[in-house]
Amino acid sequence: MTTIHPTAVIDSSAQIADGVEIGAWTYVGPGVEIGEGTVLREHVHIGANTTMGRGNVVAPFAAVGGEPQDRKFHGEHTVLRMGHENDIREHVTIHRGTGNGGGETVIGSNCLIMVGAHIAHDCILGDHVTLANQVMLAGHVIVEDGAAMGGGAALHHFVTVGTMAFIGGLSRVGRDAPPYMISEGHPADVRAINSIGLVRSGMSQDTIDILKTCYKRLFRGGPAMEGVVALREEFPEVAEVGRLCDAIEAANKGTHGRAMENARPDDRWAKADG
Repeated sequence: MTTIHPTAVIDSSAQIADGVEIGAWTYVGPGVEIGEGTVLREHVHIGANTTMGRGNVVAPFAAVGGEPQDRKFHGEHTVLRMGHENDIREHVTIHRGTGNGGGETVIGSNCLIMVGAHIAHDCILGDHVTLANQVMLAGHVIVEDGAAMGGGAALHHFVTVGTMAFIGGLSRVGRDAPPYMISEGHPADVRAINSIGLVRSGMSQDTIDILKTCYKRLFRGGPAMEGVVALREEFPEVAEVGRLCDAIEAANKGTHGRAMENARPDDRWAKADG
């Protein structure tokens, strides 16, 4: 049965599935859809046009689906879409998209978003992502499947964090973080292969050893782009090597090492900014 505390405020247009629990003093806004078995603890705020899948848990004082903090936002219809089985902890803020940035913020499934983390407008998170306490994602950040970040890491807008990458705590990330690697520092740079994360993911030891070879050649040897060409030729059938090489090539083509900068709708941005 769905359980709604009498002090909760639910907009008449919200759709609440079976088995949802909504705690005291929680607010659910217009156009919201809450999936089966989701739990909203007390003092939770779910903003407009937010869709949540099944089995999510949102802790007290989290604000999910709020308006974006962007001067170019003028109240246009934008959304937040969230998958299943996510754990959103206390004081987390997640904002909807912007009209000129794609219109939606997306959170995958099985993510752990720890206390005080901020996910800004138009961000896209994959599945099994972990953000530790106080991680800050600026707008338009992409975090791919299985990536994790230590507490207090701050990511510049349009940064991409590759699959199963790890960002060290308190790092300042202004460039794309390549998949399977550990990036940390001020500014963040690749420091090592994410061996522990790869083992935990179930990746084979043979593939991990190949990625260690890639790390040594790309980040401890000569120019990265020359290493990319050689690694593609040496390991053409290893999908992880291809993904790593693709990410490095895309980052090098992007402005300031951010591949997604090439996807910016510059004409619309200029018009909005002007």
